Amino acid sequence: MGGKRLSVSSLGAWFCIFLLAVGVEQSFQLQDGILNRKFLGVSHSSSSNSDYAVQLQIQDKHVILDNGLVQITFTKPGGVVSVIKYNGIENLLDGHEKEDRRGYWDLEWSRIGQRGRYDHAVGTEFKVIKESPEQVELSFTVRWNPSNGNSFALNIDKRFIMMRGSSGFYAYGIYERLPGWPAFDLGNSRLAFKLNTAKFHYMAISDDRQRIMPTPQDRSSGQRLNYPEAVLLTNPSNPDLKGEVDDKYQYSCENKDNRVHGWISNTNQSVGFWMITPSDEFRTGGPLKQDLTSHVGPTTLAVFSSSHYAGWDAVDLRFVYGEPWKKVYGPVFIYLNSVSNNQNAHKTLWNDAKDQMRTEVQSWPYSFLVSDDYPSSNQRGTVSGRLLVQDNQEFTLANAAYVGLALPGQAGSWQTQGKGYQFWVKTNEEGYFTISNVREGDYNLNAWVPGFIGDFKRDGDITITAGCDINLGDLVFRPPRNGPTLWEIGIPDRSAKEFYIPDPNPRYINKLFVSQTSNSDPSSSSNRFRQYGLWERYTELYPYQDLIYRIGVSDYRNDWFFAHVTRNAGNSFQPSTWQVAFPLANVNYFGTYTLRLAFASATNADLHVRVNNPQADGRRFKVGLTGRDNAIARHGIHGLYWLFHFEIPGYLLVRGTNTLYITQSRCTSPFTGIMYDYLRLEGPSSYHYKKSG
Repeated sequence: MGGKRLSVSSLGAWFCIFLLAVGVEQSFQLQDGILNRKFLGVSHSSSSNSDYAVQLQIQDKHVILDNGLVQITFTKPGGVVSVIKYNGIENLLDGHEKEDRRGYWDLEWSRIGQRGRYDHAVGTEFKVIKESPEQVELSFTVRWNPSNGNSFALNIDKRFIMMRGSSGFYAYGIYERLPGWPAFDLGNSRLAFKLNTAKFHYMAISDDRQRIMPTPQDRSSGQRLNYPEAVLLTNPSNPDLKGEVDDKYQYSCENKDNRVHGWISNTNQSVGFWMITPSDEFRTGGPLKQDLTSHVGPTTLAVFSSSHYAGWDAVDLRFVYGEPWKKVYGPVFIYLNSVSNNQNAHKTLWNDAKDQMRTEVQSWPYSFLVSDDYPSSNQRGTVSGRLLVQDNQEFTLANAAYVGLALPGQAGSWQTQGKGYQFWVKTNEEGYFTISNVREGDYNLNAWVPGFIGDFKRDGDITITAGCDINLGDLVFRPPRNGPTLWEIGIPDRSAKEFYIPDPNPRYINKLFVSQTSNSDPSSSSNRFRQYGLWERYTELYPYQDLIYRIGVSDYRNDWFFAHVTRNAGNSFQPSTWQVAFPLANVNYFGTYTLRLAFASATNADLHVRVNNPQADGRRFKVGLTGRDNAIARHGIHGLYWLFHFEIPGYLLVRGTNTLYITQSRCTSPFTGIMYDYLRLEGPSSYHYKKSG
């Protein structure tokens, strides 16, 4: 939890010398009579005493929490955070916004047969859950009103916690539906903070995604591009940003990496405002699900549920009539820090925020929440085991595999699950895994292994009870395979990142991602795919003829475009047909060949595959309408994972050169298409070879 500052006397300097002499391995700085601990120069308070007891003030229309480091004002009974006072700044939030639009819960939802709605979850009931010098926990609850046909059929209990000596505060929500309530779809649900526009200009998402950002006014005066979120900055207040594209989806992040993000102020003493999410257990869609973080506003988000990079109808947050449900989202920690301005202020505050994030992760599950719906560590269980892979009769250790517990369902269904909790870890080099602090309930064990296609699901449910320690022993994943590999394209890693990602159009760049890319090694940037408009480059690179890939000659890193998109014909979009040409020295005409197609993403796509004749419907294999993850437009490089296979009769093949004609037949927009993960052609089994002589 939040760090402290210790007041020292005039002997403080001698005390610092003593600490160095005895070898204390921490950084200290004496400044204005205050000794800052933890990171050199980083402060977690103003001149207030960090041992100050947590104070609660209940007014007619507001509630105020104050621990001497941070002061927070909430609307009452709404539970909107309207003021955050810290380090001499009267309000870190945007005072120009209406009071209920500064730090708020919101959600998108719909009823069956109705259009989606957007609402703020404004409380109608206020309650003090706990009040002590060490901790105050507050509740602001919004309840479903059955007499209001325009209200969402959901109760939301918004909780906020302030601790003594903590440079920030915690927030979590308890969502609940009761039996007999009407059908209801929950889309996006989040906690949002709109920060002071005059003070916060620098945003940090990760070590390699940090920059000075444009203002909302810069976006308003810019040129809207293919969709509202993408804007070309034509006359920004900061001339260095002119000609760049701003798009909030360029700063999305996978759940597994979305631990801390936020903003740094440009005040005399730089202040950091950080959203820390210590656990993914409550998030939608597992470790690879992507979502928004921080973006122009300046805005910082904690996204609890979302259809982004999946599709509204793909996320399992649809409730039928009478279906009860309860889930705890969070807690998240809103962390504040500061440092005297210097050349390394941004780096210092970011590193300190990461350090605080690690502290919060190690403290999960928290022990201080006052809710029976949030189990402590001793009320949870543990599952362990080892995962092996058997592919083509060979056993290997599942190194760096993702292993997780999710609600019972089909293999891979965890990608679209949102109603329950998920718990994921990675295996070590020998395939061993331990999943700790699992909530009570029934789960399936799921896994996927980089380098292999398909999903693993252990047969049978696993029941977790308080204090249980279940060892599953050795588990064997047998990836789909019918025969030996004749050729393959790509790497089975559920991403299109390894394929050719072009340079952006110079008119539509984000300099952050340009500076990260080496001209001699375009793959050196992990964020190269985040540039706007890359889908348009396909028509420019292939103006007259679609892509042709020759097995044994072409290199997927240079010759396989990262997205199979439509062709821009000026006033319309046209289907595109890619060719894969491959030689066969021998053909088993009585055998069956298998084509495996793994998609990293699909958006309103319909793939057709023909063998050796681009016009022959009798030789056509169809995937059918697939996907709505919209990852191409949202710079995602992957969305949901799909795996298909086609059995190709040997008599359709010939000795010599064969060609697969792969057509993305739907062409409703520039974003309609597929990002492939991996393609493979398998020959008939050895039995078929022997049988054919």
